[in-house]
Amino acid sequence: MLLLDYQNVLIESLLKDRFNPDNAPASIDQVVSDFDNVTFHISTPNTKTQILISIAVKCYPELVKYGAEAVLAREYGPYIVQPEQGYDFSVQVDLENLPAEQEEKDDLIRRISLLKRNAMAAPFEQAFDEYASLAEQASQYTSESAPQGVKEGGELRAIHYRDQEAIYIKASHDRVTVIFSTVFSDETDRIYGKVFLQEFVDARRRAIQNAPQVLFRNDPPLELQGVSGLASGKDKVGYITFVLFPRHLTQQRRYEVISHIQTFRDYFHYHIKASKAYIHSRMRRRTADFLQVLRRARPETEEKERKTASGRTFKVQA
Repeated sequence: MLLLDYQNVLIESLLKDRFNPDNAPASIDQVVSDFDNVTFHISTPNTKTQILISIAVKCYPELVKYGAEAVLAREYGPYIVQPEQGYDFSVQVDLENLPAEQEEKDDLIRRISLLKRNAMAAPFEQAFDEYASLAEQASQYTSESAPQGVKEGGELRAIHYRDQEAIYIKASHDRVTVIFSTVFSDETDRIYGKVFLQEFVDARRRAIQNAPQVLFRNDPPLELQGVSGLASGKDKVGYITFVLFPRHLTQQRRYEVISHIQTFRDYFHYHIKASKAYIHSRMRRRTADFLQVLRRARPETEEKERKTASGRTFKVQA
């Protein structure tokens, strides 16, 4: 199976080209689309040596609510500028004031190409921090004597990052639950999705027992009780739940876990479409084979002897 890149490859390649000292500065005005209706604008509005990278995210106000500004300030501090009109966040790089070391340049390119990932990481980081706090509080009590807040877990964070689809994150003292609501465009996609998700369950059962638990249902799970506006399976909506256990929430694994789980929705639907395309290609190939068999089975027409009215044999000269 194909694992999608966390970074935007177009931004990464463009910045690598512009950071190369052998290339002369040039004007840029390029709009780049990413997954989840995210849009980037790369331009040189002032001079050819100052590259402005802006991002527009549908759920940016929700991300700000969950600490996105602090995360972005940590990652891009000196490069942050006033957001471009029509966009939510902007950074600017001066080609005449780049880091001296190539390793530092590569790190800057990588961080800018991860702009979407870092913006979307804020609610996950907040939930992971809340888990650590709840786990510390829970360690001071028995399961019966723990306060109600520790038992029930923390805040439910909702990120409405696509039309009709959202990510829900809830921290507890022993886990972090991440729920994706996803829309299946047709009944076939839903069937493929069930098969695909069953493989997650079976793979975990067979060999990857340290993987997060994965659950799928058509109706909203119990963690979303009381949330208004949720659609049930009859509206072609499915709910995919990941249960992240303490072994997934360590400081050493947090970065990769957040990066992996962000790309799940795109990874999931990509493989549904790839599976359908593969089956369609097999059907077309099988149809072509059947047509070839039919052509080969066609009986050859024997040329009958033709005669004139007087009974003489009529032959056509070659």
